Amino acid sequence: MSSLFAIVARRAPIAVIFRRGPSKQVLLIKWHLGTDKLEYGQWLKGRIYERRCDLSPSGNLLIYFAASFKPPLYSWTAISKPPFLTALALWPKGDTWGGGGVFDSETAIQLNHRPEHHAMAPGFRLKKDMRIAPYGSRPGGGEDFPIYHSLLLRNGWTLVHKGVAGRPDRRSNAPWQYDMPITYEKLSGGGRRLQMQIRGAGKKMDTWYRVDHVVLDEAGQQLFALPRTSWADWSGRDLLFAKECKLFRLRRKNFSSYLNHGDKALKLVADLSTLKFEEKVAPHKATMW
Repeated sequence: MSSLFAIVARRAPIAVIFRRGPSKQVLLIKWHLGTDKLEYGQWLKGRIYERRCDLSPSGNLLIYFAASFKPPLYSWTAISKPPFLTALALWPKGDTWGGGGVFDSETAIQLNHRPEHHAMAPGFRLKKDMRIAPYGSRPGGGEDFPIYHSLLLRNGWTLVHKGVAGRPDRRSNAPWQYDMPITYEKLSGGGRRLQMQIRGAGKKMDTWYRVDHVVLDEAGQQLFALPRTSWADWSGRDLLFAKECKLFRLRRKNFSSYLNHGDKALKLVADLSTLKFEEKVAPHKATMW
């Protein structure tokens, strides 16, 4: 099973897509939101923890946390130029607690490593004007949370319910279920609200989280639901979302049409389900600051 997750830059019509599948292969793709053009970058044989990753405001740099689960690094945080994963800076980690980071600006980063893991690997350096600080009060702790929560809040989401955990079922493909989902909301420019509902976690052979999305009108009434959508966000007043390894755009003018005609009102941006691993060398410009 393959899945998609995306991060949208704060000050540019750019997003990066993490296309995962099989479970330990990830492709990085750059998405130009103004034209829906996709630039296909490099694959990683390993795991990228996409909810601990961030784009610089311009979308020119990506900080990501990855793991090969093999020596010599096992896991690491790196900075690259999307859609390429070739590291410009690299911090060895060694485990999967914490990891990743946050761009406060183009040149200021909070690194989610313990203080003893702030040394870069030999041969790597930062730009002269770039500054690194520890993330939060307990850097290097936790898993996707708390860093994912802080990124959501920064990017315009509001936590509306912390969720109510159900009884774990270790025999299930998704052993951690929520009787009441963890729920975030984000306003569009037109007043509609996108609601993200995290209903479970721990799925095997699929994205780690079970996520549904719901679109609400200005009065808070449900317009329509988007079950089992691995990612969704606003692009202006358009709705972007991913389902079954496909990217969709629902234009603002087609919202009412979607209510009546369903998927016929959607623009299929790309079907990424059939892509397979291939080696790709980053161009020279992607290997230099």
